[in-house]
Amino acid sequence: MNEETRPANRRALPPAVDIVEDVDGITLHADMPGVPRDALQVQVDGETLRIRGDLALPLADGSDARYAELRHGAWERSFTLSRELDSAQIAASLKDGVLTLRIPKAEHARPRRVDVALG
Repeated sequence: MNEETRPANRRALPPAVDIVEDVDGITLHADMPGVPRDALQVQVDGETLRIRGDLALPLADGSDARYAELRHGAWERSFTLSRELDSAQIAASLKDGVLTLRIPKAEHARPRRVDVALG
């Protein structure tokens, strides 16, 4: 089955995601095995963050998959971003099938120290 013969109604699978928050922002790790960097999309539209990766695990010439749960398809997931996050500063990387997004907090949402004057 190739791009032309893949069923058009095949739904994308949601990737497993871990989200960690610290004082400066959040880090999102999404498992997206089989997705090359050029088939990965990270989009922000308003308050919605959408990640999508199309996968096609190649087979060697002359071989045929006898069993494959994830041969063709896509990973896709959306998130609503808090207004405390600075979506214009998102940094993304892909390593070993894991997409990592670092989303910093907006300056107004970061903890800050207030100096107290004497007098």
